[in-house]
Amino acid sequence: MNRFDRHIIGRLSAYTAFLTMVLIGIFIMVDFSENSDDFIDKGASAGAILRDYYLHYIPEMIRLVAPLAAFIACLFLTTRKAERLEWIALKSAGVSLYRLFLPYLLYGLSFSALISLLDSSIVPHSNSLRFQFEQQYMSKGSDKLDRGTLYRQISDSSVIHMNFFDANSKTIYRARIVTFQGDEVREIRSANRLHWSDSLAVWKSDRLTMKTFGEQSYTERDTTGVLLDLSLLPKDLSRRTSDVYQLSYGEAFDYIEATRRVGAGGLALPQTKLFSRITYPISVFILVLIGFAVAGKQRRGGKGFFIAFGFVVTILYLVATKMAEPFGTNEVISPLSAALIPHLLFLIGGVMLLHQAET
Repeated sequence: MNRFDRHIIGRLSAYTAFLTMVLIGIFIMVDFSENSDDFIDKGASAGAILRDYYLHYIPEMIRLVAPLAAFIACLFLTTRKAERLEWIALKSAGVSLYRLFLPYLLYGLSFSALISLLDSSIVPHSNSLRFQFEQQYMSKGSDKLDRGTLYRQISDSSVIHMNFFDANSKTIYRARIVTFQGDEVREIRSANRLHWSDSLAVWKSDRLTMKTFGEQSYTERDTTGVLLDLSLLPKDLSRRTSDVYQLSYGEAFDYIEATRRVGAGGLALPQTKLFSRITYPISVFILVLIGFAVAGKQRRGGKGFFIAFGFVVTILYLVATKMAEPFGTNEVISPLSAALIPHLLFLIGGVMLLHQAET
């Protein structure tokens, strides 16, 4: 890496840091204007809003605005170099546009890796604390995945049917546990309520009816206060779309696998959300590529035009990623494909623009 490369990377880093702070400031002002009524109605103090909500929101804001900040920084710096004819001077000296792109390439890849590290380590914990504040003080619609009747497989030969699960009291209502032997039902246990005991880490029934089936008859008996180890945790019954945003990448994959083992449906939605989250940092590098390819060749229009162009392209990019998600959640295509396709399309477009700028 020579002096020119260090100069470009240093300027890009400085511009991106400044733009990130500006965008976060705008983000906070817009968010506060939208949610101020909820804060007042629910009695949230100014200290709680700043400490428990916005302070924990900042890592997620950085993740969200990073592609736009990097893109505008790239457009601004590259346009400035082109206006000063620095690119023409370097190309006249035999330096290709691909070589000029090298520091941008290193910067884009490094910044993408940094955002990915932030998203995997710091963002999940801060999101978890922020969601707790939102549940207490903000009027947001429920993002529960499981509603109404629930079914779970608790062993190779047993399934549980539940009419309703109350996450606040950790109580299952009208539960029925069916145990099979081959194709035949051997036992049915029914309870009006099963309550989770935190101290014992088991489920406790209020009144349990047990029906045991033989070859020609069955027996029935009632018991109370029975402790049941169902290999099922309250978190397995209270899934939300925001769960994968509160876990590291490894924890999120384990969460999905554990959910699959207990027989829960609707896995395509958290899988799509997780893959979209993992691939999101790639957009930083791709937008840097597009920004350099567009601004690297002297064109009509000043910095204002390119900044406006940056907003348009970034919005189109993010809209494309959101439009692809329903195809993954509805299993029209695989969740991984739904997350990758928009990035691949914009990457191909960026490479074509770079090749066109060189010719």
